[in-house]
Parts: sequence; structure tokens; C-alpha cells
Amino acid sequence: MLGLNQIYVKRIPLDSILPALRIFLFGLFYLLQFTANGQDTSYAPITPVSPERVKVNNIYIIGNQKTQKNIILRELDFTTDYYYDLETFLGILKADEQKIYNLRLFNQVEITPLFTGPEEVEILISVKERLYILPAVIFQLADRNFAEWWTNQNRDWSRVNYGLRLNHSNVGGRNEKFRFSGQLGFTKSFDILYSKPYIDRKQKHGLSFQLTYSDQKTIPIKSEFNRQVFFTNEREDVLRKNFVSAIRYTFRRTFYNFHFATLGFQRTWINPEVLQVNPNYFQHEENNLRYLYFQYSFRHDKRDNVAYATSGELLQLTATKYGLFSNEDLNEVELSLTANRYIPINDRFHFAAGLTGSWFLSQRQPYTLVRGIGYNPNFIRGYELNVIEGQHLYVQKNSLRMKLVDVTFDISSFLQADQFNELPLKIYLSGNFDHGRVTDRNNIPENAKLTNKFLFGYGPGIDIVSSYDTVLRFEYSINNQGAGNFFFNLRAPF
Repeated sequence: MLGLNQIYVKRIPLDSILPALRIFLFGLFYLLQFTANGQDTSYAPITPVSPERVKVNNIYIIGNQKTQKNIILRELDFTTDYYYDLETFLGILKADEQKIYNLRLFNQVEITPLFTGPEEVEILISVKERLYILPAVIFQLADRNFAEWWTNQNRDWSRVNYGLRLNHSNVGGRNEKFRFSGQLGFTKSFDILYSKPYIDRKQKHGLSFQLTYSDQKTIPIKSEFNRQVFFTNEREDVLRKNFVSAIRYTFRRTFYNFHFATLGFQRTWINPEVLQVNPNYFQHEENNLRYLYFQYSFRHDKRDNVAYATSGELLQLTATKYGLFSNEDLNEVELSLTANRYIPINDRFHFAAGLTGSWFLSQRQPYTLVRGIGYNPNFIRGYELNVIEGQHLYVQKNSLRMKLVDVTFDISSFLQADQFNELPLKIYLSGNFDHGRVTDRNNIPENAKLTNKFLFGYGPGIDIVSSYDTVLRFEYSINNQGAGNFFFNLRAPF
């Protein structure tokens, strides 16, 4: 991490051997000087007296064998040939480390300032790249969560999706993303996504494209008694086909603020038998639903780790208009909010609080747009087995977490690849309390037990965080109905 005396020796490309040699010689000079004085160089400052201000002469980057330098330099909040207050400058370097790591391109990021004069420093940025091309086998449950599959669906192995997925997270070393997946099983689908974060020299504007198709023989058609009701006909015909295409424009003027504008088209076809079981599935008599949609979203993201944050904040505001013209099958507006805060208490403890909300302006929506508690990301611990559907909802989550383990294992004797030769492991013990409410304007009698009521759940949990943004959660939760259960999840709660 940050330290005025740390010197990192890495494999340096040929075109940067002279600058790296300069840094090495300066570091060696100061190392010999303080060793001769009998001082512990691992904690002693580089200069006898810390300067009040510093100026950056040069910035060197090592370890980026594939990633282009401008992708890393885009995250830096300082420049060369400008004087900074020393304390402020060290804070900037720490924040820049977090921003570079949150690109999800590197397993490790270290920024080291090395003094070359009384008020002058050279900056060395050392990164350890991830493996960017990840072919993977798809084997996942089709249900909302593990508890839904285990309990409500009686561990039915036919409700499993399987296939192949190819992810390239750094096309051309420019942080471009490409994803292709082909899936069989409970839901047959294919998905293609390509995103380019920057299309201009100033690195502020970006574009992405996505194309998705899926079909299912078993689909949820409504909810009763706060559980999903699934339908399959006797011939096991395809009951729903869904096609979505979208283009998204991104604008990032500052480091932590993002703007997204998405224009998309969606077409959903259902088997006419679905309308016999639920005539209000589409809110009209036809078995096709077609519409354009436009979505604007603002995101302020200042988390230390986007996969499992322990400090920082996240705010996201989204407005979506479904149906842009009067001749379309849908005319609806949805507003949503996410606001999370992560507060470090000391080295071992931190507190996390998150709020999500969603509001539809109309009283009734097609079932393909139904929202509620029980659908991602709106979960209340203890209610994972339920869906509570309506037009308005809020969920507020709280976790007090204590870090039990923070170690890194050297596994280079088993895996020689640089991207996998270390295995970080963090384990947190959490105490959780969530609460929320769903407002259903239609007051459906069979769901009245949990709609339009204050709900809460609480309990302990264990969170395991490892490499490549892996998060495992084991929790036991009790809700205010008095029901308790064990739950397993594969991502951070918020």
C-alpha cells in the first residue's frame, strides 16, 4: 500500500527500462543511507523531514502487459508539474488505488511515491493483471435464489440452466467488455453484449450494445399466497419467447459520477394458453407485447470495493419510460432509487446500510414488469421464500460486520500463472436487520397476508470474500411472521 519508502521490483518492459532504472537507483541510494544509520527502513520516512508540499515529476506504470496506460491514467486525480499539500496528496493516492482496482482489471494495485528531491516525487504504479478471457460452463439455478429452489421447488434438477459462456473483460487492453453465452435447460437463451467505455480522446463518452433471446416451457404467471405460481401445459410447449435489443450511451465527466441513457426494444410472445390461465398477463387480449423503452440513470459510486464494499457510498436514480409512442402496447413509467452507505468503524468493524425503492405510476402492470420484495435486488432477510408484489416498494437493509480473517495464500506451487498464484481470503461475521413494505393498489385477496404491511427480518451471517469478486454468504434469518430458515447466496446483499 502507500508508503514513502517502499520500492517494488517487478518485471519491467524493455521500453521503460531507463525510467525504472532511475527509480531503482534513487531507492537504493536512500535504502543504503538509512541502513548505514542503523534505522529500520521498513518504517522510516524517505526524507528526514516530511515536506509540506510535493510535485510529481513523472508517472511510471509496470505490470500492465495488456492494459493500455491511458485506461489507468484516466483514474488518477493528480498530474505532473503541480504542487500538492503532502497530506492531501497521500489521500489522493489512496483514493486512486481504489478507483484503479474497481476497474476489475487487476488483482492488485499499488501506488508508491519515491522522493527524488526535497519537494519532488516520482510515482510508481504497480498492477497485477487478472485473466481477461474466461470461458466458463453455465450451471445455475433458474429460480430467484437457492432457498426458492431448495424449499419451494423441492430441489427439482430440471430447473437448472446449463451451457457455455465466454467473457472477455479487456478487449484490446481498453477495458472493453465482450460477452457471449448460449444456454439450455430450464431457460434456453443466447446473449451478446459489447461495451466500449470510451469512444473519445478525453475518455468521457462510451457506448454499449446488447442482444438477448430466451424461451421457456415453464413460466411464472402470477403469485398466490405470496408464492410464485408456475404453469406448464401438457404438451410441454414453449410458453414464452422474449427478445430484447438495446443501445446504451454513457457519460462520465468526473471520477465518481456516471450518466446512462438506454434506448431499447422488447418483444414478448406467449402461448395463448397462458391467457386462459391469467387473462391479465399482458392487460390486452393479444399474445404479443411490443414496445420501445427509454431509460435514464444517474449513478454516484464511491465504494472502496464494488464487489463487497466496506467504506464509501453508492447512489443511483433511474427513470424508465415503457412505450414511447401512442400506438404501442404499453404506456408506463417506473422510478427507482438505490442509496447505500458503508461506514468503517475501525480495522475490524464496519457498518453497512442500504435503501432501495421502486414506484410505478399506473395501478396495474403486465406481469412481465411486476416488481416486489423477493425479486433482485429487493430482498428482506427471512422472506427469501416469498414474493410480495405491488406497485410501490421500499427495502432498507442493515449489517454490522466484523472481519474474522484476512489472509492471502501463496499457491504458486500449484498454479504457475501470475493471475492465479495468490488466493486472498476474507471472512466476515455479520449481524443483519432488514425491513420494508410493498404497496399493492389492487389489494389482491390471496396475497393480502404480506402486502401493504410492514415487514422485517434479522439474523446472523458469515460472508466469505475471495479473488475475482467471489462472494459467498451463509445466513440464518427470522422474519416477523416467526419463520426462520437457513439461506445461501452468491453475492453481496448490497
